[in-house]
Amino acid sequence: MIAFWLATLGGLVALWWTAERFVDGAVGLAVHWRMPPLLIGMLVMGFGTSAPELVVSASAALDGSPGLALGNAIGSNVANIGLILGVTALLSPIAVQSQTLRRELPVLMAVTLLVMFQLRDGVLSGFEGWILVVALAALISWSIWQAKSGPDPLAADVGVHAEALEKAPGGVSLVRSAFQVAYGLVGLVLSAQALIWGGVGLAQLWGVSETVIGLSVVAVGTSLPELAASIAAARKGEHDLAFGNVLGSNLFNTLGVAGLAAVIADIDVDPIVLSRDMWVLLGFTASLFVVGWGWRGQPGRVNRFEATALLAAYLIYMFALGWQV
Repeated sequence: MIAFWLATLGGLVALWWTAERFVDGAVGLAVHWRMPPLLIGMLVMGFGTSAPELVVSASAALDGSPGLALGNAIGSNVANIGLILGVTALLSPIAVQSQTLRRELPVLMAVTLLVMFQLRDGVLSGFEGWILVVALAALISWSIWQAKSGPDPLAADVGVHAEALEKAPGGVSLVRSAFQVAYGLVGLVLSAQALIWGGVGLAQLWGVSETVIGLSVVAVGTSLPELAASIAAARKGEHDLAFGNVLGSNLFNTLGVAGLAAVIADIDVDPIVLSRDMWVLLGFTASLFVVGWGWRGQPGRVNRFEATALLAAYLIYMFALGWQV
């Protein structure tokens, strides 16, 4: 059991560290090649913070543990709203622009309902996975087209990151950035393998399903990059980025992470996932409308009271999963 715990915890730490290196290297390459901030924000930063979920779920599907893959995608989405947004807004209340609620949030709700519909027969098939992956590609293309006519919501944070890299001793090194991308990707794969081995081992020892491990331990661990990014954005006053990071990550997890895992191997869905976990996710997603909506003419704002409610709801959900064990 000690080996499984060490592999799980070590894999989580390694995932977080290597994801940071990967993002640093990718942004460095983008700055060196003078890529537009839009492409850096949409593709590099968006992929970077969700890379752990993607690698873990793809590896789990390849290793014959699709339940872990689906649990990771659903659990990470719940953690992004309840834990990450809750903790971030508790530290620094987050202002929410109405445009975000009118455009991105309805898309996230529609995507969540789509997955619920796909899971109704107890299987997420390869064909359904392709639908999700194609939808992600279409959404990215649409977002880039939309952003061309307005400011890039991620450009501020990317600009700060790029500026810091340019002012670093020696500026942006092409060789160093390429090396960071290379060992970041290798590290992500290796740490994901360690995490999966440890998580599956613990599940077998405790007699619980891989889905529960994916919903809890693995989901929280792979969401660490989003937590770090949201807290950093809130501290810089980039509230739209902090809120948008949660929305973007959830969209990527639902369409890309779950979709890719299903493309690799059909996922048999535990009935409780549809009857409990997807409804929990739907409820947390709907709560974003409530906490982010501006009342009585005031701009939208996730205050500390609402953040506490989100965090408390997430802890109750984790307790329910632990009770099932």
